[in-house]
Amino acid sequence: MKDLLQKYEAKEPEIIFNWKDPETEAEGWTVINSLRGGAAGGGTRMRKGLDMNEVLSLAKTMEVKFTVSGPAIGGAKSGINFDPQDPRKKGVLERWYKAVSPLLKSYYGTGGDLNVDEIHEVIPITEESGVWHPQEGVFEGHFKPTIADKINRIGQLRHGVIKVIENPVYSPDVRRKYTVADMITGYGVAEAVKHFYDIKNESVVGKRAVVQGFGNVGAAAAFYLAQMGAKVVGIIDVVGGLIKEEGFSFEEITELYLNKKGNNLAAENLIPFAEMNERVWGLKTEIFTPCAASRLVTKEQIDQMIDNGLEVISCGANVPFADKEIFFGPIMEYTDSKVSLIPDFISNCGMARVFAYFMEQRVQMTDDAIFGDTSNIIKEAIKNVHSKNNTKTGISATAFEIALSQLI
Repeated sequence: MKDLLQKYEAKEPEIIFNWKDPETEAEGWTVINSLRGGAAGGGTRMRKGLDMNEVLSLAKTMEVKFTVSGPAIGGAKSGINFDPQDPRKKGVLERWYKAVSPLLKSYYGTGGDLNVDEIHEVIPITEESGVWHPQEGVFEGHFKPTIADKINRIGQLRHGVIKVIENPVYSPDVRRKYTVADMITGYGVAEAVKHFYDIKNESVVGKRAVVQGFGNVGAAAAFYLAQMGAKVVGIIDVVGGLIKEEGFSFEEITELYLNKKGNNLAAENLIPFAEMNERVWGLKTEIFTPCAASRLVTKEQIDQMIDNGLEVISCGANVPFADKEIFFGPIMEYTDSKVSLIPDFISNCGMARVFAYFMEQRVQMTDDAIFGDTSNIIKEAIKNVHSKNNTKTGISATAFEIALSQLI
């Protein structure tokens, strides 16, 4: 696996598109690791301090993810170095998507990512630039459909991603009109935990969980974990956190989801972040879902959780460990040797899978069909790993070996 990983990381990306905004200090990159299958896909993120190397590592991560979620295309990513709180953000995005539109028309598909919203920013702004849909390049480069088929499938994709969830099983409150895009990634993170225990002939019911991050992914993961009977005992977010050692009830987690402020946890009795960061890692817990930013989790935090009963980690964030390496750094390798570590490209593939699902010909548009498809894809990936490695450790190493053998 290490040899495969070294070869994959060392391979130069096929395309690097660099853009400098003529009206602000913003700078952007699209990195296309490869045009495997004639196209590449990956979302657009924005943050102050972002650089090309971050975009490159995420592009490579996407390519690995597509070996699980499909379609069989290359990995890509777009990133803009700009403060997303700046009031000039909309203009920056408009100029960015205009500049990158030839790629989006031909062989590159994008979506939302950190600080860039799929529904309210990516889709309407790319449409203004003459792109039928942010995934048009994947249709054009990979599927090569007829015009009529392309129109049908883009319509399916357009309606599917923003579909309002009607089934209360998948929504914290159907009256609030949460969409598939709001919930699917966190759903996959929770389902990965469930399938892991199912394969081990154990139940997730009663297992204690710590959730890091309470944005779309972390909040949804907490909601679905509580729904399936796990006990969320700690939530740590950038604004602070909450602890309840006997576990929050499903109703309490649902209320926290409904009351969050934007992408942040909101509650009257929030524990300040510094105190929370001291206490949360020492909680007795079997499940950990890192769903905040990349490269935050330290070896010391992992050791504390291991000492308190940690069994499985389901990654909601891409590359959650504080390693400088693109993928399998020393903290991740250490963690993989100690507990069951489900890698990000399996556990958080929900949105990528939804895109792949709606690109297929005439699929069912029900909540059960959409969420069930993501669950089954994750289940099959975990089963494939288990068939090669039925121990409790080395799960990520085995998963990478399976994925990279398809790419090299």
